[in-house]
Amino acid sequence: MNAPRFSSVFAPDLEQFLAFKESMGIHCASRLWHLQNFDRYCTDHGLQNFDRPTVEGWVTSLQAGQPHSCRSWMSYIRDFGRWERLNGNENAYVLSDQWKAKFLRPQPYLLRQEEISRFFASAARLKTLTPWKWQGPAFFALMHSCGLRTCEVRRLQRDDVNLAEGFIDVHWSKGNRSRRLPVTEEISGILEVCDQALQRTLDNGRTSFFASATAEPLTAGMIGFMFNKIWDQARLPRTTEGKQPRPYDFRHHYAYANIERWMAEGVDVNTMLPYLARYMGHASLESTYYYVHTSPDFMNGYADLTRGSLGILPEVGFE
Repeated sequence: MNAPRFSSVFAPDLEQFLAFKESMGIHCASRLWHLQNFDRYCTDHGLQNFDRPTVEGWVTSLQAGQPHSCRSWMSYIRDFGRWERLNGNENAYVLSDQWKAKFLRPQPYLLRQEEISRFFASAARLKTLTPWKWQGPAFFALMHSCGLRTCEVRRLQRDDVNLAEGFIDVHWSKGNRSRRLPVTEEISGILEVCDQALQRTLDNGRTSFFASATAEPLTAGMIGFMFNKIWDQARLPRTTEGKQPRPYDFRHHYAYANIERWMAEGVDVNTMLPYLARYMGHASLESTYYYVHTSPDFMNGYADLTRGSLGILPEVGFE
């Protein structure tokens, strides 16, 4: 029997709240970690009322220990407060919006074609005894050629990848949206080589398409670690300040490259943006327009960097 995850007076409600979230396909390790932290805080301080002093006391305490952290974790306790009210606790405190941090969308690192080529050459010769020896090129090729989010690639199950018919299914992504994406024959071939290698070397119980050495699903931290390892092995430069390359920049590159391709070929970008939005899993065109308006100076010159590297969506290749 699994050990209880919570011990405070709020334990039953916290369990029901998480069950409610999970019933909608929303699974988040960070939410569980922070709610357990809140639970311990309440137990240690003998708190029994979900009121303003309790909630803001915990927020202030946690923020003091993480002064430079992103405030996104505050949404977990705010959502729990709303859930409490909807389920009969009319006096439950909902964390005030004054605690919300201003949203600043990070500027992407603009990958150049030379950097992309050197990165994948490095991934193909990565010196490691882990499954990344085979799955490095495949994992990041999906991000590069399909514009997937890092978490979408990480969470792919073997059943989500149909190599025979050439498509992948992305289930319950951001906003609980799902979509089916075609992949090129080249990408299918790369994925097949990866899948066969993992089947030969890992436990037959592997369910995730990409996996750790113990056949477990990949963690978010491992993706960034391996990206940096491949980048540094390729002897690609890093700036001492400013934007640093991240796996997510392959998704940015996909969007920018398609928009610039359309511009260079005289295609009406506004007509194509709904297709790009649907393919990338955006909830609205607002997120897609971001790529058009991010940096005028960048947009003026990016066509020369990307022309010939990507095709019109969804015919996207891998180099």
